[in-house]
Amino acid sequence: MKPRAKVPEALVVGAPFAAQSVVRTIKSYVWCDLGAEAAVLHLGSGLYYGLNDVGARVWELIQEPRRVHDLADTILREYEVDRPRCEKDLATFLSALAAAGLIEVGHASAD
Repeated sequence: MKPRAKVPEALVVGAPFAAQSVVRTIKSYVWCDLGAEAAVLHLGSGLYYGLNDVGARVWELIQEPRRVHDLADTILREYEVDRPRCEKDLATFLSALAAAGLIEVGHASAD
């Protein structure tokens, strides 16, 4: 999966990945940390996916439920990227994970 693929603008700024959306990995997968990258096998489909270093970091973070906003904040702290690019790329990547059936998306209640 390439986190920098084009997606419709409405998806980037709107549902299903609002800042307060909560994402987490599904339960039926195995993954392997390959240093700066990772490989994920979806047990239901039998398909595997390669993740680059940033994708692998996001995958590691969403082993527990995380708000999209918190994911973006972590990536901004750990990588040299501006907020608009980070948020767009994160939405694109999460969309690809959702399309592959690798994550669950929910909505957090307001704090």
